[in-house]
Amino acid sequence: MEPKWLEWAKQLQSIAQAGLTYSKDVYDVERFELIRNISVQILENHTTIDNTTIKELFANETGYATPKVDIRAVVFRNDKILMVRETKDREWSLPGGWGDIGLSPSEVAVKEVKEESGFDVKPIKLLALFDKKCHPHPPSPYHVYKMFIQCEIIGGQPKESIETDAVEFFAENELPQLSMARNTESQIQLAFKHLYNQQEPVYFD
Repeated sequence: MEPKWLEWAKQLQSIAQAGLTYSKDVYDVERFELIRNISVQILENHTTIDNTTIKELFANETGYATPKVDIRAVVFRNDKILMVRETKDREWSLPGGWGDIGLSPSEVAVKEVKEESGFDVKPIKLLALFDKKCHPHPPSPYHVYKMFIQCEIIGGQPKESIETDAVEFFAENELPQLSMARNTESQIQLAFKHLYNQQEPVYFD
C-alpha cells in the first residue's frame, strides 16, 4: 500500500537518526544531517506538510528509530460500533491515540475511551495488530503499528472532549466519513468480523 518514495524517506530518516545518535566523528554527523535533510525534502515534495513541521517532527526523535504505536478501542453496543468525531478534521474514528509510557496497551485503550467518549470500559481481547504501511492510510512521516483492542462498556455516559465533538454508535453499513489517518473502512469491517464470529483469529500486518 505504501508508495516507494515514502518507504525510502522513512528509511533515510531511520539511518540518519541512528547515525546522529551514535556517531562521534564530526564529518559523519554532517553526512547524517545531510541524509536527514534529503528525507525531509522528499516528504515536503510529496505531502502537504511544510518543511518546518517535518523538521520538527524528525528533530523530536532520538536514539534508535523504532515504529510508533497507535492504540484503538473497538467497542460494540447493539451490533453497532462506537466512534468519535475528531475536532481537528471533523471526521470519525475509533477512540484511541499514541501509546503512553508507563501504561499497557489495554490501559491506554481504557483511558482513551473514557477521555474521548465518556464511557467506562474493560478490555476483552486483541483483535488486530496492523502495520500502517500495509493499509490505505494517507502518507505519514512515521512508521506506525496500530493495535485494535476490543472493549466492553461497564459504565459512563457519552461525553464530548477537547479532542472530540461528537460520540455515536454506527452500524456496519452506515459508517460516517472516516478519519483515514486513524482508521480505514477495511479495518472497521475486520472489527465487525470479530463481532459476528468470536473465533475470528487475531489479524496481523
